[in-house]
Amino acid sequence: LSRAMFASANTTRSLSSTATGVRDARAARGRTRRTGIASVRAAANNEARYGACWPGRAEVPANVPALGNGNVKKISLLGSTGSIGTQTLDICEEHPDKFEVVALSAGRNVALVAEQCRKFSPKLVSVQNGEDVAALKAALQGMEQMPEIMYGADGMVEVARHKDCDSVITGIVGCAGLPPTVAAIEAGKNICLANKETLIAGGPAIVPLAVKHGVKILPADSEHSAIFQCIQGLPEGALRRIILTASGGAFRDMPLEEMRRLAEVDPAALHKKATTHPNWDMGAKITCDSATLMNKALEVIEAHYLYGTSYDNIDVCVHPQSIIHSMVETADSSVLAQLGWPDMRLPILYTMSWPNRVECSEVTWPRLDFVKMGDLTFRAPDTEKYPSLTMGYAAGRMGGTMTGVFSAANEQAVADFLAKKIGYFDIYRVIELAMEAHKNELVLDPTLDDIVHYDLWAREHV
Repeated sequence: LSRAMFASANTTRSLSSTATGVRDARAARGRTRRTGIASVRAAANNEARYGACWPGRAEVPANVPALGNGNVKKISLLGSTGSIGTQTLDICEEHPDKFEVVALSAGRNVALVAEQCRKFSPKLVSVQNGEDVAALKAALQGMEQMPEIMYGADGMVEVARHKDCDSVITGIVGCAGLPPTVAAIEAGKNICLANKETLIAGGPAIVPLAVKHGVKILPADSEHSAIFQCIQGLPEGALRRIILTASGGAFRDMPLEEMRRLAEVDPAALHKKATTHPNWDMGAKITCDSATLMNKALEVIEAHYLYGTSYDNIDVCVHPQSIIHSMVETADSSVLAQLGWPDMRLPILYTMSWPNRVECSEVTWPRLDFVKMGDLTFRAPDTEKYPSLTMGYAAGRMGGTMTGVFSAANEQAVADFLAKKIGYFDIYRVIELAMEAHKNELVLDPTLDDIVHYDLWAREHV
C-alpha cells in the first residue's frame, strides 16, 4: 500500500490495476448514496463525524524552555529538495543552535541532496529510486560520518519515524505523504504539515489517528498558520467564524463575461492569463489553482479538519494585497487577524519553533511597515466566476472520500488544462462530473487504502 501511495504522487496510470484489485472487498462495505451534488448541503452533512486537530482553540503548553542554549529541536524533513524543504533548511542553517536535521528524504536531485547531507550531517537520508543510491554514496565519499541511505516508500517511512526526531516537516506532494505521516503519528512525532492531501484527502483517517496518539498537527501554510496563531489562548467555545483570505488570482479584476468571450475567441490568451499570477511568480499548477480559486476551496476543507469549525462558519474573502493571511471572529464579534509580508518561511518557522517564537534578523526577515503597506481592501468572491468554492463546500459537507476525489480530480483537470487538452471552464465541468459519479460509491469512514483507491479513480475518471 505504501508503495502504491508513493507512486501515486507521479499519477502513474500503471497503478489503476492496483486500485482495481481492492474493489471486490470494498464492494461488500456499506455505501452512502446521494441523489446529486446539489443536495449535499441539505441532505448529507457529515462534517461533525471526524473530530478536529485543534477543536476551536489551541492550548499553549506551559513551561516550555526556549530554543537555544543547548535546547535543540530535532527534525526530520520529507521533501528536502522541494520548495518547502529548501526553505526549511535555510531556517535550520540560520538557526543552528535551535534546530538539528536528523533525517532527510528527497526525490531524484542527487546533487542537491548530497550538498544538503554535507551541510547538515543527517543520520538517515532516503531518495526516491534505488538506482540513485550508488550515485549518492559516491557523491558523499569523504564525509566523516556517512548517513544511512535508504530509498522509496520504505525509506520515507523510516525518515518520518526516526527515533531521534521531535517533529516531522511534510513537504512532499500528493498521497505519497500519507504513509510517512501515519508512521510519524504512530511514533508520537508532531507534524509540521505542508502537504495538503494529508487532511484534504486523508482527514477522515488522519484526524482521529492524531487525536488518538496525542500528536500535534501544526499547519505550515500561511492561511492556516494565521488561524492557528489567532486561536491560541481562546477559551472553550469562543471561536465563532474563520475568515480565509485569498489574493483573488489572475482573474480577480476580469469580468466573467470577458473570460467567457476569451474562451470562445482567444483561448490561448485565457490560458496565458490563468497561468500568470498578479502578485507572485509561482509554479503553473499553483498559479492555476489561484486563478480558479480552487486553492481556497481546498483550504476551506483543510480548515474544517484542523479546527472543527462548521462549513457554515468558514468564509472566504478576497484580499488583493495578501497582507492579512486570515482572520477569526470570536463569540463577542471581535476579529483577530495575523498580518505580515507574504513569505512562506514565517509559517514554516512557526511550526518548527512552536510554542516558542524565534528572533530573526531584520535583514533576512523584513519587518512589516504599515506605511509601505498602504491600503488594505476586501471583496466577496464571485461564486459564479469561481464555482470551485461551491463544489469545495459541497465536498466538505459530504465528507469521507469525496474531498479526496475533489482534490485529485482538480489535479488531473489542471494537468490537462496546462497541456492544452481541455479549456479553462472545462476544469470546473470535469471536477463536478467526477464528484457526481462518485456519490454512489462514497465511503464515509475510509481506510488509507480507500483514500488512495479513489484518488487514482478520480484521476482516471477525469
